[in-house]
Amino acid sequence: MDSDQQGMTIGAVAKAAGVNVETVRFYQRRALLPEPNKPYGSIRRYEGRDVARVRFVKAAQRLGFSLDEVAGLLKLDDGTHCDETRRLAEAKLADVRQKLKDLRRMESALAALVRDCRMRRGKLSCPLIDTLQKQ
Repeated sequence: MDSDQQGMTIGAVAKAAGVNVETVRFYQRRALLPEPNKPYGSIRRYEGRDVARVRFVKAAQRLGFSLDEVAGLLKLDDGTHCDETRRLAEAKLADVRQKLKDLRRMESALAALVRDCRMRRGKLSCPLIDTLQKQ
């Protein structure tokens, strides 16, 4: 008989979704993944949709969504909330763009400090250390 018809163990779900068992349990504690009933004297069995749900959460996290934001996205999963979903994605995109801007600024400042460090060989005072101590 097909294992999906009988259901999968938590380990099988984790393996199929590319995560570890503790991740699946964590998602259950955060109410991102329903916990199946445990029949008396047996173990919980999961379905293919549970694997898809875990993969969805991981994919959203890779796009920078927090678990709270993922929970909000999951509530919009009925296909009738495209405008609201788009607004959430636009807000996340603006956040990512701001972080990129901040990272470029940090990169520029660090590159200048590294350049200054190379030019001051043999000096007792390090430009990087001096800059950090002054802030």
